[in-house]
Amino acid sequence: MEIEIKLHLPNAAAHRRLSSFLTPRLLRTDAPVRPLAAAAAATAAQRDVRLYDTDDRDPSYAVLTLKRPPRIEGGVSRVEEVVEPLDPALALTCVDNPARLGAVDSPIIWLVSYEYGVSGDKAPFVCLGGFRNTRGVYELEEGKGQGLVLELDETHFDFGTNYELECETAEPDQAKEVLERLLTVVGVPYEYSRSNKFACFMAGKLLL
Repeated sequence: MEIEIKLHLPNAAAHRRLSSFLTPRLLRTDAPVRPLAAAAAATAAQRDVRLYDTDDRDPSYAVLTLKRPPRIEGGVSRVEEVVEPLDPALALTCVDNPARLGAVDSPIIWLVSYEYGVSGDKAPFVCLGGFRNTRGVYELEEGKGQGLVLELDETHFDFGTNYELECETAEPDQAKEVLERLLTVVGVPYEYSRSNKFACFMAGKLLL
């Protein structure tokens, strides 16, 4: 079960202000070149292939993910998630021809095929599209050698750009309090997110 804080930022100016403040704490920047080649039928779960590197035709690594529908309340998201490494060459083949996913030797594919009947010629995987997400990963020290890893996202859809601060944690109440205090000190407005990126993608519009 993935538990994370999700706080929606209103615009690019808020994103830049927070990013500038957090720059000294930057661990890395993640920019999947094709973060969602959504291979799925009309089911209740999200499956995607994510390719990572600067060249979208020659990724250094790739993963296959499965997420159940999340429960998001008060800015806290809880979702079942499974992630598997996927051979980059095979991932490219599946992105170009999602029906090939049905033949991949993978526990995720077995599970989806069993639970939703998605496989074979009668119910093949199909590509729903994609979006691009750039993520700054930061470490925020909170005393006694403990800290939180923050993820500041800028997500580009065909219909607009979404900005969000996330933090995966086993103690969501405490972490949310820290993040809210941080945003208040920096002067960055926010709202509790009520949906995830995939929901925005499927809705075809920006959602909180």
